[in-house]
Amino acid sequence: MIPRYSRPEMAAIWSPESRFRIWFEIEAHATTALANIGVVPKEAADKVWEKGRDAVFDVARIDAIEAVTKHDVIAFLTHLAEIVGPEARFVHQGMTSSDVLDTCLNVQLTQAADILIKDLDALLAALKRRAFEHKLTPTIGRSHGIHAEPVTFGLKLAQAYAEFDRAKERLIAARKEVATCAISGAVGTFANIDPRVEEYVAEQMGLQPEPVSTQVIPRDRHAMFFAVLGVIASSMERLAIEVRHLQRTEVLEAEEFFSEGQKGSSAMPHKRNPVLTENITGLARMVRGYVTPALENVALWHERDISHSSVERMIGPDATVTLDFALARLTSVIDKLLIYPANMQKNLDRLGGLVHSQRVLLALTQGGVSREDSYRLVQRNAMPVWRGEGDFLTLLKADPEVTAVLKPEQIEECFDLGYHLKHVDTIFSRVFGAA
Repeated sequence: MIPRYSRPEMAAIWSPESRFRIWFEIEAHATTALANIGVVPKEAADKVWEKGRDAVFDVARIDAIEAVTKHDVIAFLTHLAEIVGPEARFVHQGMTSSDVLDTCLNVQLTQAADILIKDLDALLAALKRRAFEHKLTPTIGRSHGIHAEPVTFGLKLAQAYAEFDRAKERLIAARKEVATCAISGAVGTFANIDPRVEEYVAEQMGLQPEPVSTQVIPRDRHAMFFAVLGVIASSMERLAIEVRHLQRTEVLEAEEFFSEGQKGSSAMPHKRNPVLTENITGLARMVRGYVTPALENVALWHERDISHSSVERMIGPDATVTLDFALARLTSVIDKLLIYPANMQKNLDRLGGLVHSQRVLLALTQGGVSREDSYRLVQRNAMPVWRGEGDFLTLLKADPEVTAVLKPEQIEECFDLGYHLKHVDTIFSRVFGAA
């Protein structure tokens, strides 16, 4: 985790202090469950909670023990015994390290997902507000980066809203899939620990028991989780690139907010660069980069190996922390985005009416001309406009083959901008609901 791209709430989930606190809760709940079924003394379980509930686990001390034992869970249990006393011998009865590590990881991932879902809610709110603000602000739609037909800026934002709404649903599903608990002992057979312990711990930690955990929770769950994060990152990059394009000097239909005192370049004082969306693009690449290692973690040897462990120690914090930061940054970009309707209209008019070519094509076909001949007539008048030789409407009115089919007022009707906006309400109702 890099502090520059970290927010405190998400980063705290992955701190050693948080991890050891979760480890303690798993072990303490398991000890209570063992006491409930008569395997360990109730007094011992009570003592574990009494001594450990408010304890501050010494990270440096645990690290020092691990330097000798070369085993993180044993180091933690040794330190816990120093805090609890003799009753600590009843902790970790019948459990294996993965019971603690895997259950903890899934607690952390669900906590991270909850933050990311809130982040998406904030982004969705910003997109919705700006979409309705510019619901009928006309702008040019582009295909292949080339002017196509008119849309509205609100429709651009509505599309992004729908995409991130899907992202939220996927993340909710991924959170549910990864929210499982394993307290099944060595190779997952429950030979030395009762399945009721797992059920109790799962309930206390807000998880569901893993149906078959071998000795680890299957990593297809985690692969799906990180894949969803990668898709969200890709959607963020899509929107970020849209803003970056619209901020280009030759376009300038929208622009990142430029604050008082902000500097765009160390060399050129006039610069106002899309640095925030460029940053989001870079961060999206990093989040997507964590997906492949998560997929490769699925294939573990037999009932368990630890080839996934080092991977998850890195990608768990980094992917969630990075996505959290990037989502917050994107929300701020949309919330404060500077939008220039006059430039949008200027760009709409830039091609001398060519954006209405399809309407002329359709009008000619409806007037009895074959589609092939209609296309030829429209393109014949469009190409000179591309070269800066007149405007489309004038050329069409001067073309005898066109005017033989369409009256001047019929040609002019094809240039009505409002025609392209007549179903905006329909699309908005699909995205945002009838209200």
